[in-house]
Amino acid sequence: MSIMDDRGGSFVAVRRISQGLDRGNTCHSTSAEVVAGSAAWLGRGLSCVCAQRRESDARPSFDLTPVQEECLLRLQSRIDVPYDSLVPEHQEALRALWNAAFPEEELRGLISEQWKEMGWQGKDPSTDFRGGGFISLENLLFFARNFPKSFQDLLRKQEGDRSVWEYPFAVAGVNITFMLIQMLDLEAVKPRTLVGATFLKFLAENESAFDLIYCITFKLMDHQWLSMRASYMDFNTVMKSTRRQLEKELLFEDITRLEDLPSYGLLSR
Repeated sequence: MSIMDDRGGSFVAVRRISQGLDRGNTCHSTSAEVVAGSAAWLGRGLSCVCAQRRESDARPSFDLTPVQEECLLRLQSRIDVPYDSLVPEHQEALRALWNAAFPEEELRGLISEQWKEMGWQGKDPSTDFRGGGFISLENLLFFARNFPKSFQDLLRKQEGDRSVWEYPFAVAGVNITFMLIQMLDLEAVKPRTLVGATFLKFLAENESAFDLIYCITFKLMDHQWLSMRASYMDFNTVMKSTRRQLEKELLFEDITRLEDLPSYGLLSR
């Protein structure tokens, strides 16, 4: 499931950004710098196809209500927290993720070959979390706790006619977190896209909206993967398709909450 890079290390077919994004007039920079500074993903020089800038990024920003602004600031504070293997809270969250994923198997340590069973690149998941920060771990844990059946189905690849070469579950999850942050324009002071502005309406009504849309996106990505009969070399194509579908659904006129999205119906508890 891995390809060798020119330094002898292995990497999976999930790309990441190698240069910081120009976020214009923004007040948060930590997570972009964390992503740009980490070589732990797939080697330097590879760009994340789901984070490429578009000409439409120059569109005027959308004004926020005081409630929306407060909710966005709280979410940005979460996004700005890097994963730190020395912080007890982060250690406990990582253990909780293992216990939710493999309740029948005791974890031998936070650094262990066992982590590869979940789809991490090596025996230390912290090197992969650098791409998405602590929020990417929170997203996975929310998924495991709130939609355990779908979580297990994706983790163990239990549904559909699967490829011989599958996407690595955990690293794909981190990439989804990063893609959503970019798609929803969450590091800007104000959203510069209608999709981003629409999401903030949901966030103002539900403080777990980002975690919920993460679950929806992960399940939608796997649905697209199966529909396209994809293999690991197709991962970026699948992510593009997933993003397009999600953006389309978010702009449906009759959507008043995330649970109304057609793709929400893919999830099982």
